[in-house]
Amino acid sequence: MTTSTSSTDSTWTGMVPVEDTALAVTDTGGSGIPVVYLNGQFATQGYWRHTIAELGTGWRHITYDERARGTKSKRSADYSFEAAVRDVDAVLAARGVDRAVLVGWSYGAVVAAHWAARNPDRALGAVLVDGAFPHDWLDDAMAQRIRKLFRRMRPITWLLRPTGLTPGMTAAQQAESNIELGVLSRERELGPVLDSITVPTRYVVASGTSLGSRGDEQEVIRAGLDAVTVRNPNIKISAKVASNHGALLKKDAPAIAEAVREAAVVERSGH
Repeated sequence: MTTSTSSTDSTWTGMVPVEDTALAVTDTGGSGIPVVYLNGQFATQGYWRHTIAELGTGWRHITYDERARGTKSKRSADYSFEAAVRDVDAVLAARGVDRAVLVGWSYGAVVAAHWAARNPDRALGAVLVDGAFPHDWLDDAMAQRIRKLFRRMRPITWLLRPTGLTPGMTAAQQAESNIELGVLSRERELGPVLDSITVPTRYVVASGTSLGSRGDEQEVIRAGLDAVTVRNPNIKISAKVASNHGALLKKDAPAIAEAVREAAVVERSGH
């Protein structure tokens, strides 16, 4: 395996300009396999610290805050999913990385799946953490539920915005981003993307609920993965963990780290 990569010997932290905005990026450097971490829809790069600690210094870890996320990444006129996919390329180019393992959680898992499918020669592998499940969970009633949820959370998100715990986006922008994710997650949309992935891909699947879900809704959504693993031998479930969607990055970092190792080992062995 070769990766044409400009490495650094120490951690680099700075801003990467992209289109009308700039993203806060951290790159640990080193000569290890590059791993790029893609955050949840409104999360920040700090969520990955447990996984990074589990993998250790033998890997090159690249994290970043998406547009208007965190305390430093700037606002943009474009918060679309396609902008999120383009940002992966912008960060890799800025850090001189041609090939990498992608690790995405929730929304980031869908970004990772699309990027891996579109860039089979550049993706060393992908780890999809409780996201990228093809399921038709969005209908008109759900879209209205989403808009109502973000309107109700608006006072809290506004107060927390200076801390970076909530994004610098309006409630309406957050809701529409979530609704767009629902459209992209439909079986007819996401299914063909997953079917076209040719690189080693591992899922780490949570249990229970996520923000805004009710009853067993989330488990029903996760069940859509079963048919994917049958159709595409490159995709396997590495672990099903007991933690829920919001807790597994902290509680199940060892399982995520092991999935990264699995994907990288399969790629390096040429299978």
